[in-house]
Amino acid sequence: MTTRVAVFGASGYAGLELLRLLLQHPEFEIVAITSEQRAGQPVGDAFPALRGQLELCFQASDPDAIAPKVDLAFTALPHSASARTVAVLRRAGVKVADLSADFRFSEPAVYASWYGEHAAPELLGQAVYGLPELHREALKGAELVGCAGCYPTSVLLPLVPFLRAGRVGNRGIIVDSKSGISGAGRKVDGAYLFTELDGNGRAYKPGREHRHGPEMEQEATRAAGEDVMLSFVPHLIPVTRGILTSVYCRPKSGLSAAEANSVLDRAYANETFVRVLPVGETPNLAAVRGTNFCDVAAFVDEPNGTLILLSALDNLVKGASGQAIQCANLMQGYSESQGLLGTALLP
Repeated sequence: MTTRVAVFGASGYAGLELLRLLLQHPEFEIVAITSEQRAGQPVGDAFPALRGQLELCFQASDPDAIAPKVDLAFTALPHSASARTVAVLRRAGVKVADLSADFRFSEPAVYASWYGEHAAPELLGQAVYGLPELHREALKGAELVGCAGCYPTSVLLPLVPFLRAGRVGNRGIIVDSKSGISGAGRKVDGAYLFTELDGNGRAYKPGREHRHGPEMEQEATRAAGEDVMLSFVPHLIPVTRGILTSVYCRPKSGLSAAEANSVLDRAYANETFVRVLPVGETPNLAAVRGTNFCDVAAFVDEPNGTLILLSALDNLVKGASGQAIQCANLMQGYSESQGLLGTALLP
């Protein structure tokens, strides 16, 4: 029996990616899609790429009306707004995979300091952090998941194995990430115009200013068993999709390149969606574009005593919608990789 699903916020970049991926999934049936701006419009008219693929119209968000029709909902709504919809769905017994930041934090005060007052704080304790490679057992059968952010996913996947193994220090970790423009969502803003970004690039919200920093530190601290602090500098680069991340940290003791790679190999030997690259190879965006894979690699600068961890992922797939479906597969007891094994678009 298939699982009936709704996608709230289906006309945004993450929402559209959910539709594209769900149409390939044999167990999920899309029965409702919402968009405030496009309510009443057939999805194929609004987005011709989906013409003939999905015979539904966008509707205004009404979780009370939609809840009786679905078993599970994906909420791809703006931060802070999502929690109100999720609260209605959960009261009706609908499982939820939320793509906003509203259910990623365990501490209400941390959430409030970055996003404002939480609309459903009573649900925070029920939510599982949605990064399957770190929290697979908790995700199995979960009823509410706060899917991990795109930048945190790109940082945590290469870093956590070293924290868990006690091989790196918990201070002085530096993260440099470069993201495609779709990470900012669909909005009209001069800073994201093609003419402003073509052939351009810039850092933004460095240090303690970006709200993904606390999310990274929360999960890194869980992995290490002690407080972890990092310095995060995100950059915007002129590509549509993808995140390239470099993490610089200090080994607690001597660490060779072979040992560093063996840490990653042991951590991800049985993982479908994390690919540890051969020694000496660096991740690149073309290899992961349109896929749910995250490619990781480790290098050691021995004279400087620095461990360099690299990753590449598609911010709309493993960084958002693909990850949400991976979590939903676990929530529903399906094969974790179901509907997600497409290869990268080449060239």
